[in-house]
Amino acid sequence: MLSLTFSIASSSSSSSTLSFSPKPLFPSKSSFNGIHLRLRHNVCSIPLTQRSASVSVVMMAKREQEMEEIRKLSTEKINEEVVDLKGDLLMLRLQKSARNEFKSSEFSRMRKRIARMLTVKRERELEEGINKRLSRKLDKKWKKSIVVRPSPLLIKLREEEAAAEAAEAENAA
Repeated sequence: MLSLTFSIASSSSSSSTLSFSPKPLFPSKSSFNGIHLRLRHNVCSIPLTQRSASVSVVMMAKREQEMEEIRKLSTEKINEEVVDLKGDLLMLRLQKSARNEFKSSEFSRMRKRIARMLTVKRERELEEGINKRLSRKLDKKWKKSIVVRPSPLLIKLREEEAAAEAAEAENAA
């Protein structure tokens, strides 16, 4: 252990000596030698527990509303909607791979909507008494019977392009 010695000369003839022993660099109890600073930023006046609860309630209400809308649809309409959404999802993947502009949040939104629709479809199968094995068999038949058609996003893009060409033709004439 090191000790530092300082001599202080005063106006009187006696001199005094002070000795300081420094703190060890790495004490055995803790390796932290600094000062803990705790800053509290209260940006919102609503307590955190109430804030997260209110946000989840709103999200849950939207989800429940969407589920009610899906439950109002017929099973055939749900099947058509699932096919359309899967086509839209494919178009989004193509846009992403081509590095075109797109909303990345649409991926999760579409996947969740598809999952909700398939959940409602399965609920109806359970009400009818269709077991899991038969349900998978029916799904395979349904997937094989799907007729490939352009997705609604592709149809919309084609309509926009046709409208733009028509506007250019009018301006040229």
